[in-house]
Formats: sequence, C-alpha cells, structure tokens
Amino acid sequence: MTASSALSFETVTETARTPSRPATGRALSVTLRRLTKAFDGGEPVIRGLDLHMPAGQFVAIVGRSGCGKSTLLRLILGLEEPSAGRISLDGRESRDTGALRRIMFQEPRLLPWARVVDNVAVGLGREGSRAERRERAREALDEVGLTPKADEWPATLSGGQRQRVALARALVSRPALLALDEPLGALDALTRIEMQAMIERIRIEQGFTAILVTHDVGEAVALADRILVIEDGAVALDVDVDAPRPRRRGDPDLAALEGRILDQLLACA
Repeated sequence: MTASSALSFETVTETARTPSRPATGRALSVTLRRLTKAFDGGEPVIRGLDLHMPAGQFVAIVGRSGCGKSTLLRLILGLEEPSAGRISLDGRESRDTGALRRIMFQEPRLLPWARVVDNVAVGLGREGSRAERRERAREALDEVGLTPKADEWPATLSGGQRQRVALARALVSRPALLALDEPLGALDALTRIEMQAMIERIRIEQGFTAILVTHDVGEAVALADRILVIEDGAVALDVDVDAPRPRRRGDPDLAALEGRILDQLLACA
C-alpha cells in the first residue's frame, strides 16, 4: 500500500496539532515483582510475573481469551489482591495510590437517570461542591468534544458518544494511570478509529500512564509504545513500538510488527 492510499488518523481527527511525545505531567510507574494470582486454590492465572512500566508509557496487553490479561489489569488497579508477589506504583504500595488510577470498560456503564454532565461528575466522587464537580465535568466533556451534549440524557446518545462520556468520566479526576479494558470493542470501525485517535491525543496532552487490554492487534500497534503478549499468565513477547505519531495505517513496518505479534498469538494456540 502506498503512503497516499494508507488511512491515517489525520483523516478522521485533528491530529496535526497533537505533539509526538507525552506532555510532562503526573504519571505512575508500575513495577511487578514475582506477581502471582490464583482463584480458589486453582492453577495460577498470573505466574510469578516480573515487569516494569515506566511512568508515562502506553502499554498494550494482548492475548487469547483466558490468558490472564484482564486479571493482570485488575491486579494493577487494585480490584484484585495478588496471591503472591507485590505491585508498586512509583515505589509505593498499590493500595496507597487508588485515587490516582481510573479505568474505562468496554461498556460505558452510564446512569440512565442522570444527565451526561452528572455521569461524568461521578468520576470525582464527593470531591468539591456539586457546582465545582459539574464545572470540571464540563471541562472533561470539552476534551472529548461533547460539550453540546452535557445536559442530555444518555439514552439520546449514539454508542460512540456514550463511550466518549465514559472516557470523560475516567479522565475528569486527572488520573496518573488510566486502564482501558477493551473499551472500543463494540464500536463500528470508523468510530473506533476516531476514538483511538482521541485517546492518543489526550494521553499525549495529559501525560498519564496508559494500559490497554485489547484483542485487536492493529489497535495495539496504532496506540501503544510497547506491546506485551500474555500466554498462560506470563509474558511471551515484549516489544517496543518505535514509530512516530500520528501512525499511518498501512505503514509496512507497522504491518510487519502486527504480523509478528499475530504469529506469536497463533503459536500460543
């Protein structure tokens, strides 16, 4: 595919104004030491994992269903307790950094009885007054291009708009670590590309650490600085994505990397 025929993020979003490197901001490093997780005395889902993610890195985790990638994400977020080993964020115990971590799920999980702005404000908990929370929520909605929908009901939104509300809710507290658990899996192809570009832009502007769990290898290659292939609770492949941003779909080097990762996944069968 020639450069002129390749589909770039630039065709669907204003990425020309996106810097190529993350801004300097608060971000958490993640360090795992001999991390193990088993459920109800069964075989470990995560097996003695040693791993370090520098602050500000965008890491994508891919693997077959049941390989342990979502469990790993939940452990890092503190939603599951490890059976053995330890997790530290910026050298601190995981439980001491809960307010700095947020997650975006595949389903938007919006409250149908609350306006869009109030759904976003949920991400702030009881921080500040209601008016202050709403003001910050409107700022987050502006970041995802949904200011005109602030006072609408969730039922009036499209699927892509609902996911943008979920993204705004995850970002409103300015997290230092954002986890993304298959957040774009239910979207159509074009909306998915637009959302990928939006996540990339905001992550670069805000500088947080991002961890994406996805089955879509193309998505991992498009977004991540580093890709981990998980097999049976261990890292089968750890590869850096050394490509400038915005990345051009159809780029032969990225296609070759995608093929390498797919080969590894097929070898895991």
